[in-house]
Amino acid sequence: MVSRFAFYFATVLCASSLALAEASPILPLASHRAAYDISLADSSGPAPSSAQAPISATGLIAYEFHGSACEGYTSDFRQMTQMERSEGDPISMQVNATSFEEGNGKSMRFQVDSKSVQDTPPVAGTATRGDNDDMRVILTKPKAQTLDFGREVLFPTQHIEHLIEAAKHGGGAMQARVYDGSDTGVKIFATMSVIGKEATKPDEDTQTASALSGIRRWPVVISYFNEASGDAPPEYTLSFDLYENGVSGSLKLDYGAFALRADLRKLEILPTTACK
Repeated sequence: MVSRFAFYFATVLCASSLALAEASPILPLASHRAAYDISLADSSGPAPSSAQAPISATGLIAYEFHGSACEGYTSDFRQMTQMERSEGDPISMQVNATSFEEGNGKSMRFQVDSKSVQDTPPVAGTATRGDNDDMRVILTKPKAQTLDFGREVLFPTQHIEHLIEAAKHGGGAMQARVYDGSDTGVKIFATMSVIGKEATKPDEDTQTASALSGIRRWPVVISYFNEASGDAPPEYTLSFDLYENGVSGSLKLDYGAFALRADLRKLEILPTTACK
């Protein structure tokens, strides 16, 4: 649920994510269905001065994830947001994104459909990883295009697995290149994640979703940067509690000029077929 990098920080506090994957086994991720209520949150950036800045927001995120390391992972993400401004018409946005990742991380199929103020064409394609770890993306929408992104690129589920492993090894900072097919499908997002120490006190998420009670969790902050933009600031920063079973708690999405909060309101753990 997703993806951008303050990439070459000198103070990386943990080993690379690829090395972590080899160091210890990954616990199974929980198949689940989650719903989040969207509202306007305080931004970490300067207060917006424009009358076009949002003064309130409502919406919903519906997310479904299921699969296993042997069957692969399917995700279905839907976000609907409406923001009111002090001047001008409300802004409505809708994003529908589906993907399938092979359990071994060799390929990912994806489609993203967006509707907002601007007309955004759908994005669809397949990303595959060669024997030498080089990633190639073949887009079919919005136009046929082939892109080569080099090595050490993670898909979204791989990224979550590596964050969990880093958290279990003490947390700290973790950098990773991530591809999720979003925007126009031609970007690599570089991420810098800061993983805090394991949380020990109950929170609103565990009260809302009893299925999370007793499951280890860590506070995570991920800054997402467009790799091609050099020293540009992050496109957004995502803050949340990451549970050991892969479930994300309530989220804050900070875009600089404004921020959205997505509060976990419902969680259903779905059956998962164990790998043989």
